[in-house]
Amino acid sequence: MLIALVAVERVAELIVSNRHAAWAFERDGIEYGKGHYPPMVVLHSALLVGALLEAWLSGRDFVGWLGWSMLALVALAQALRWWCIVTLGNAWNTRVIVTPGVPLVTRGPYRWIPHPNYVAVVIEGFALPLVHGSWVTAVVFTLLNAWLLTVRIRCENAALESVR
Repeated sequence: MLIALVAVERVAELIVSNRHAAWAFERDGIEYGKGHYPPMVVLHSALLVGALLEAWLSGRDFVGWLGWSMLALVALAQALRWWCIVTLGNAWNTRVIVTPGVPLVTRGPYRWIPHPNYVAVVIEGFALPLVHGSWVTAVVFTLLNAWLLTVRIRCENAALESVR
């Protein structure tokens, strides 16, 4: 059920993202890093599938202290993600698109850290599988995501430099 809820949330994100991307492209937005986007989609989809399959196939019992604490982290990660989405408004999407004339956002969670959405991604990436003890999925996703985020953040920083 949890994975289904997160999948529905992902669909909502994609709807918002597509709407915001269209808004950016209508204003001559420039997309950066197209090459890393498909692997990112595959990795994030694999997180949901892996967490579900590992929990089902392993037959591990639910460990209350771990499951409930990880569920709380998943909820906090979702709250942070949506705070980022709301704060960035039309500038937020799942791609790296820079729209000329749109100033950098320095309010909300961006007051404290430059990429708070990725903090949410990292937290969710290990916490979601661990709700039901899918530690292999948590470890594999976290390692692959760390590599992918280095690529993504470098790309995003370079794109943002173009508007400073």
